[in-house]
Amino acid sequence: FNKVCGHLKLLEKEYFGLEFRHPTFSATKEAKCSFYFLSPPSDTSDLFFRFIVKFFPPDPGQLKRGLTRYLFALQIKQDLSNGSLTCNDNSAALLVSHILQSELGDYDEELDYQHLEMKHYVPNQEYLDHKIIKLHKRHKGVSPADSDIQLLEVARKLDMYGIRPHAAHDGEGMRINLAVTHSGVLVFQGNTKINTFSWAKIRKLSFKRKHFLIKLYDTVGPSCKDTLEFAMASRDVCKSFWKTCVEYHAFFKLAEEPKPIHKTLLSCKGSTFRYSGRTQKQLLECMGSGEKRPLCYER
Repeated sequence: FNKVCGHLKLLEKEYFGLEFRHPTFSATKEAKCSFYFLSPPSDTSDLFFRFIVKFFPPDPGQLKRGLTRYLFALQIKQDLSNGSLTCNDNSAALLVSHILQSELGDYDEELDYQHLEMKHYVPNQEYLDHKIIKLHKRHKGVSPADSDIQLLEVARKLDMYGIRPHAAHDGEGMRINLAVTHSGVLVFQGNTKINTFSWAKIRKLSFKRKHFLIKLYDTVGPSCKDTLEFAMASRDVCKSFWKTCVEYHAFFKLAEEPKPIHKTLLSCKGSTFRYSGRTQKQLLECMGSGEKRPLCYER
């Protein structure tokens, strides 16, 4: 990870991480690890190892460097094309129009149609070509760097922005997805958010074997359970999601990197895992306001 960041001259590296995937790890065919690895199975034909955006801030305007924004734009582009960033047709067309402006420059009808025939940016793109090109025409004169900013501004307003679903079952056996964001732990049915547990409501997160536990403060409501339990595909998948929650909470909510002995609301008995690295607050303070010196990089 450090080699990649050094090669890219990436200063806001805490927003990024390493992803290791294999279809057998969960029902969603995705298992995410930050800097730790699950033991790979004997069949490695479907293994993927990638450098990815790990923490999605609520406001991409907090990203101080042009290179960071460009890498975020590439992640949004990938999430859009593989269907993980779902949205309505109008939003999809607008996102792709900003991508075209970034990649091709100003509108050219013939070039636009040729490019959209060769490149697949979004599912069902063939039904959106006309709308994409019409929107691209409006972006005349916008630079690639500004196109990145506008792309991220559209993406951050989408319900599935930065969402990495983890398949689970609730206490009644209903299939749901869990996800963690800057604001807390979310519960989805398909792509519809049905519950939000903000960090302020959560007393503790833990796991026991393949069961993920959310313990709430009593003040949340007298009629509510103080402990919610979700069953996941395996202990490894459950622990992986718990570690992601630990890191998200530390990065977005703590003022500084937690000390080795520091016990947070996400501490789990028997586990000494903690977030390692600068928090977002430290990162923003370190980067200061805006870019002091433009960094040249190849798009």
